[in-house]
Amino acid sequence: MLYENGNIRYIKAGSDEIIRMIYSAVRDSEWLTVIPEIMNENIEKDPDSFKISYNCLYSDREIEFEAEFLIEGKSDNSVSFSFEGKAKKTFEKNRIGFCILHPVETCAGIPCNIIHPGGTVETLYFPLEIDPHQPFKNVCAMEWLVDGLRCRIDIEGDIFETEDQRNWTDASYKTYCTPLEHLHPVTIKTGETIRQKVTLKVEGNIEEPEKEDTIKVKLVEGKPQELPKIGIGRSSRQKNITDHEIKILRILDFDHYRADLYLFEEGWKDKAASALMEAERLGCPLELALFFDDRAMDQCTDMIDWFSNSHTEISLIILYDKTEKSTPDYLTDALGPLLKEVFPGVRIAAGTNANFAELNRNRPETAQSDYLCYSIHPQEHASDNQTLTENLRGQEYTVRSALNFSKGKGIWISTVNLQRRFNANVSNYELPPAGDGFPPQADSRIMSLYGACWTVGSLKYLCESGVKGITFYETVGERGIIQGDYESRWPDRFPAARGMIFPVFFILRYLAGLRHMKVIKSISSSPLDADCLALTDGTQIRLILVNFTRFVRKVLINGCSGTLKIRELNAESYSEAVADHLWTGEKTEKSYDCSETFKIEPFSICFIKGLPDHNKDIT
Repeated sequence: MLYENGNIRYIKAGSDEIIRMIYSAVRDSEWLTVIPEIMNENIEKDPDSFKISYNCLYSDREIEFEAEFLIEGKSDNSVSFSFEGKAKKTFEKNRIGFCILHPVETCAGIPCNIIHPGGTVETLYFPLEIDPHQPFKNVCAMEWLVDGLRCRIDIEGDIFETEDQRNWTDASYKTYCTPLEHLHPVTIKTGETIRQKVTLKVEGNIEEPEKEDTIKVKLVEGKPQELPKIGIGRSSRQKNITDHEIKILRILDFDHYRADLYLFEEGWKDKAASALMEAERLGCPLELALFFDDRAMDQCTDMIDWFSNSHTEISLIILYDKTEKSTPDYLTDALGPLLKEVFPGVRIAAGTNANFAELNRNRPETAQSDYLCYSIHPQEHASDNQTLTENLRGQEYTVRSALNFSKGKGIWISTVNLQRRFNANVSNYELPPAGDGFPPQADSRIMSLYGACWTVGSLKYLCESGVKGITFYETVGERGIIQGDYESRWPDRFPAARGMIFPVFFILRYLAGLRHMKVIKSISSSPLDADCLALTDGTQIRLILVNFTRFVRKVLINGCSGTLKIRELNAESYSEAVADHLWTGEKTEKSYDCSETFKIEPFSICFIKGLPDHNKDIT
């Protein structure tokens, strides 16, 4: 078990993960999470027990809530987590209370006894496919088995329910309070007290796991996947993209360039003109995300007339409705055939501009689209690096579920971002930023080594799942893959120098040179520490291996032969790389026999050349 920042993570019995995380959340009337200040932290440890106490102050805009927490672990294999909190003023909230995360890999498909108030028991199952709604309701206790171990959670202080967090690409189920069917938000009055307690107990024969300090990455036999189309989004920066920036970006040879057009707004033609010019200069076709209101046919006709004189290829048109969470079938049925007639070869996508949840709850049935689409970001519920890494596998789960109801259509992911572009509880599309402050859509980790590592993880799980296309990030600026020719507008929050090349750039450049290769599945023995994206053309293997942690890790690759040649982008080479878009790492290349373990630096990205093991069929 790990205690970190007031939360407990990775509760295991032997090698079996029982609980991914237990934490307390305060969320405001718009479902925004209030980050607490932790005070008076005290930790007591004995050989067979422990006790942790601390205070938290939740203060943000209207909310002012203070609580005392106690975590106790006892020799009977039980852990309890409790708090008592008081409102310092009157405010509105959507949630105050514990959240319990159940790991998907351990729990998916297994039965769980749900104990309801009054003691009635109902046997249900953790969902295999992503459940659009709550699989468990009215919960005051839960019992389930993990590898023969009896696990039970008792909850006091509120009525809880469970949701499938894979809807937001989290790799967990979450048991939380208060039930969503209750009216929200709820007013908490000054002086009002809230008390809750969660107790976990595990019974059975628990064996100590073998300790292994080498991470083993296995290349898996099976049919390789085609590398999906990879594109980039248009920059939200106010200043136009420059010739110098275009020259750098053209190296990446993107398959498409996404531009959002709000056809219900005046001025969309100016944005369309800029997008056309930029796509031509980048040398790639357009991916048009078109947003309509109740005048959709008129707006579509106007758009067709305007684009009729353009010679820029439009490869994909995504249809969105301004007021609907997911594209309504009547919109696709009306506009899809017309657009295909006018733009020969264009593909049509329907779905959501928001999370997989919105698609899963509002599934298009139309036959007039080629793809189902949705966007991905990892910060719907939490923002720390560890959570972002944990939830990378959740992207694979969404693709798997989407394919099950796609009726043969391909899956198109547009866009992938580190941070949420807009609050899907409030709007269906991105609104202009309010004021001149640091935009909530930006995250400085995009310029970091970790941001590049996370991107490799995203690519791995999406590519291995067989998606047809992915649109990542933006071209330039604080939401882009390079800073570009202008200084950061917010140097205190986003300390990128003018001209800086973000590490994620080198990931995309590497893949641009591997279009002839196919994706093969790889399995890491410790995917929260290190993982890789693997490709082959049958005669060669290319890997992008990443270290998600701040520690040096030892790795062994299983599935290659001969010599591995490794070029590493790490803290030492970072300064050189971000100053030169042509950086290759050739000067510090290292070679290892494929049977050797080798070390990878913290938050590093390793570009690896190898040969396939012909004793194994991985093609």
